[in-house]
Amino acid sequence: MGFDREKLKQIRRMILYIALIVLVLIYSDEVFGAIGVFIGFMKPFIYGGVIAFILNIPLRFIENRIFRKWTGKLAEKLKRPIGIVLSILFVVLILNIVIMTVAPQLGKTLVELGTQIPVFAEEVVVKLEAVSVEYPQLEKYVADLENIEIDWQSALDSLIQFLKNGMTNVLSSTVTMAGSIIGGVMNLFIGFIFAIYILGQKEVLCNQGKRIVSAFCSERAERFVLKVCSIANRNFSNFISGQCTEAVILGSMFVIAMTIFRMPYALLVGVLIAFTALIPIVGAFIGCFVGAFLIMVNNPMQALIFIVMFLVIQQIEGNLIYPKVVGNKVGLPSIWVLMAVSIGGSLFGVAGMLFFIPLISTFYILLRDTVNERNARKQKKEKKPYYHNTGNKKKYYKSNHNQGKKDV
Repeated sequence: MGFDREKLKQIRRMILYIALIVLVLIYSDEVFGAIGVFIGFMKPFIYGGVIAFILNIPLRFIENRIFRKWTGKLAEKLKRPIGIVLSILFVVLILNIVIMTVAPQLGKTLVELGTQIPVFAEEVVVKLEAVSVEYPQLEKYVADLENIEIDWQSALDSLIQFLKNGMTNVLSSTVTMAGSIIGGVMNLFIGFIFAIYILGQKEVLCNQGKRIVSAFCSERAERFVLKVCSIANRNFSNFISGQCTEAVILGSMFVIAMTIFRMPYALLVGVLIAFTALIPIVGAFIGCFVGAFLIMVNNPMQALIFIVMFLVIQQIEGNLIYPKVVGNKVGLPSIWVLMAVSIGGSLFGVAGMLFFIPLISTFYILLRDTVNERNARKQKKEKKPYYHNTGNKKKYYKSNHNQGKKDV
């Protein structure tokens, strides 16, 4: 039995794919090491792509809503650079508001904490003295501890050795951290410049990408790739805008509620919770912990009331606001959101939590569309009429076996 040329090509491709998979599994350490080195080289461009994607959200709003009446050659030339500048100023303004709101209040709180620690220590000493009066047997335990002989010379030698090793580790860690900070700043700077180039020529880059896909893929594969890119772009954009909107709403609710109950640091805690709420599910709890600690410095009872208030507002936000603002935009059920956060967080930390929700949403939409299409084709075939031969005559029979079934 012979094979045609197309079948031989498919067999060769399958053998090549299997050989590549086997090689990757055998040399997995080297492969992942090479991928890590490649990602290290590409970090500035990855940062640039992320920055460009985030800035493109306000840029698109500015161009389509604010500058939509700008017509003419000069206006078309000025629309993009002015929009990029306004988008950068908008993001910088938001970050400046967060920093200027949090930093002064946080410094003031740390100063107050420093003044209240000695008072707290004195109260602890008074409590311990009262406990020792109520429980005389504690004095016996203290006396036994005083009779224990300590080899101070050995302890001092151990402390000196520890400090020597510690200073060496601190120095090496400082040099490593300084190098990481300088490298990170340089990567961010190069990425920022790269992002401006991407935003300035995004239509040209998009057209070039489509041409590359068209050149190397079949017509069916081209449609699939463009569909995936379109869904992913929509999901990521909707997720970022929805998450920011939800964070602002949640922070405003805390500012209003804390002001009504006359709790301290209302604006500071509201901004902190809004900023940390950008991290799905777990972010708001980080803001709650910081807010409860700041309030506890002044009044522990108010800190307890704040925690109860946080749980109430969190239930309202999780059951009413988040599904409407974020869930509907990405089209992802809550169970899938939890799975995306768990997988992304375990693999890549906070960045994985943010990245995996729109990624899983894209996979969910593609799977849903594929399942619906296959079920529709299957039911269409099952409902197709057929003919039955009896002798020399053809009689027409229509199957009623699947009547009443509805598309899922």
